[in-house]
Amino acid sequence: MKLLLVGGGAREHALAWKLSGEQAVRELVCGPGNAGIAGLARCVPLDVADPEAILAVAEREQVDFTVVGPELPLANGVADVFAAAGRPLFGPRKAAARLESSKVYAKRFMARHGIPTARFRVCDTADAALAAVAGEAFGFPVVVKADGLAAGKGVTVAPDRATAEAAVRAAMVDGRFGAAGSSVVIEECLAGEEASFFVLCDGRSGLALPSAQDHKRAFDGDRGPNTGGMGAFAPSPLVSRALADRVMAEVVQPTLDGLRADGAEYRGVLYVGLMLTRDGPQVIEFNVRFGDPEAQVVLPMIETDLAPILFAAATGDLGTAAWRTAGDPHVGVVMASGGYPGKYETGHEIDGLAAAEAVPGVVVFHAGSRLQDGRILTSGGRVLTVVGRGGTFGEARERAYRAAACISFPDKHVRTDIGMKAIAGGG
Repeated sequence: MKLLLVGGGAREHALAWKLSGEQAVRELVCGPGNAGIAGLARCVPLDVADPEAILAVAEREQVDFTVVGPELPLANGVADVFAAAGRPLFGPRKAAARLESSKVYAKRFMARHGIPTARFRVCDTADAALAAVAGEAFGFPVVVKADGLAAGKGVTVAPDRATAEAAVRAAMVDGRFGAAGSSVVIEECLAGEEASFFVLCDGRSGLALPSAQDHKRAFDGDRGPNTGGMGAFAPSPLVSRALADRVMAEVVQPTLDGLRADGAEYRGVLYVGLMLTRDGPQVIEFNVRFGDPEAQVVLPMIETDLAPILFAAATGDLGTAAWRTAGDPHVGVVMASGGYPGKYETGHEIDGLAAAEAVPGVVVFHAGSRLQDGRILTSGGRVLTVVGRGGTFGEARERAYRAAACISFPDKHVRTDIGMKAIAGGG
């Protein structure tokens, strides 16, 4: 099949890396792509926020199947546009994509369908949110979440009242996240370890992928502001087969059944952000696409051809589809522009990519990169994800950091403790 891949980050590079060499894929087109994807696919200009523009590319290129990487086109209804045109697309429709595009919708959905999650309160005004923070219902720390999409930066885990109030004012008074912060969710802060759980869904059933854990804070020791993710490792030592079965039974299947009952059948990949508490797994958040940076460590573990399974999910019939996965640990280290997730400079030349990719067991996925006059330049906050594979987490981590040390660009920022949690857990 001829396939269109939508997006231009490291997640999409990982998808392109996986899909481009598969037997079922005769040609891969990507829009807009990046400097890394350009070596695997033909890249075309594309506004990923515009569903009609995506459809126009699919029709012009006469593609057989479209795979959407980022959340924004899904939230904007690209799956609905493609369905109306009779073209298959991997990703949920707009109504189901609200699981990610609206934290308010997701929390109310979980409460309605008995899906385990933290206690919460929805606030539509700053005064209501400040009153909820000041009350004793949740205590401290407390979580403040902007309702809409905020590029992974709309969640604040506030250790005290002052921090919580500042988060409310940033979202609802200062408008830091635009319309995404017009409502907020105030939520109890759950205690436990976090894990990322991915399921490929055809509307009625799901097929679990390897689990992962990511590192959201900007600095070592999980300090600093939240980011889109500074690194990840897979599989998660915390997620046993028994726990995975429990998540499928208590979270995933009720979610699929609830969405179908609400008239919003879910076809695509469902990302379940879990907190593993003493009372069992609880949902922190849903995403409606492969995680980033988790995709960069999960997709290389899949030995089965991916394209036919994505197509089966998109067309509503996974049937007896199954994964074959490698059990080797993977550790992915994000290389970011200095200042990220705040202000940062771009346009710096990236050196040492060939040396990094020559390290055994390493693959480098591009995120914020572009080609200019034969040079590869930085073009975003998160620039690269360097992924190491090894027989142990220690070996995978050593390879990833050895390769990352080969790469240089001005003011680069790298956390030095990615994967240490897995090693501490015996990996």
